[in-house]
Amino acid sequence: MTQNNNAEFAAPPAVSDPATPLRGCRRRYDAMSPRARYPVLALGALLVLSSCSFKRIALDEIGDMLSAGDSVYTADDDIVLVGGALPFSLKLVESLLAESPDHVGLLLTACRGFVLYSYAYVDLEAERRVSDDLDSANELRARARRLYLRGHAYGVRALEQGYPRFAATLAKNPPAAADMVTAQHVERDVEALYCVAASLALAISASRTDVAMLARLEEVEVLIDRALALDESWNDGALHELAIQWAVARRGTPDADAVRRHFERALELSRGSRAGVYVAYAEAIALPAQKRAEFEALLEQALAVDPFADPDNRLLNRVAQRRARWLLQRADELFL
Repeated sequence: MTQNNNAEFAAPPAVSDPATPLRGCRRRYDAMSPRARYPVLALGALLVLSSCSFKRIALDEIGDMLSAGDSVYTADDDIVLVGGALPFSLKLVESLLAESPDHVGLLLTACRGFVLYSYAYVDLEAERRVSDDLDSANELRARARRLYLRGHAYGVRALEQGYPRFAATLAKNPPAAADMVTAQHVERDVEALYCVAASLALAISASRTDVAMLARLEEVEVLIDRALALDESWNDGALHELAIQWAVARRGTPDADAVRRHFERALELSRGSRAGVYVAYAEAIALPAQKRAEFEALLEQALAVDPFADPDNRLLNRVAQRRARWLLQRADELFL
């Protein structure tokens, strides 16, 4: 009996290299697909405070993976499921940023996430309620604006990691701030410009009576122009789609020729696989011109897009198609 107890508490066999078990874990982790890593990384993030040795690995891996764009959210086609999961994900990212505030990947992930959540689940609902419950619609629109600006702040912080004083310069001299971005890392910098421009454009759109926000129109213009100058083909024409959406958001009479050029280039680069391009063009050109037949035809083209043809953007296609259906239902009130 004594011998068994001693054996139970005996020291484990010596290991010639203490790092050997960790290397084995690392090899198994590296062999996983990016999506298979996600739950492992999420668990690591939740446990990050309990082990300093894993803290940096978890933060860096999550940030690098999410900034690469391989997201389980944008590739999902279930709008309701993603809407329920996004808040937890966003708070998780913010918790990680509290530990690593300068991680560019996490900053961009936060920006993208807040913009996506606000646009898909708050802003559109505000538009839906305008005719039935104006007070509720205004409350939702104010919340959408706060979320857009929250994402915008993270995007600006991401750019500041490569271009110090970008935020201060953007506030005082937008063209000079845009010129600061010289594409040290083209892919990352263009994505950051896109995120910062999109978040601010949507915040302005949700602040239709706020003079201070309307005064920031130039910021959006120069950021989109700079991103287009650096890589106009980025993300299969996403910048051209943003330029069309901006024509809708900023109000006023858009430059029809310029918007058409963006539309044609977006279709070419995306190979017609993005429903949002058709929806944006319908709202930017056909609706103001009161061309109902063209408006409805464009929205039908959006609905005809196969969300699975572009796996990385299934969710965005679903969101755009949901908007297309809503706009078609409102056609009688939108057109004289």
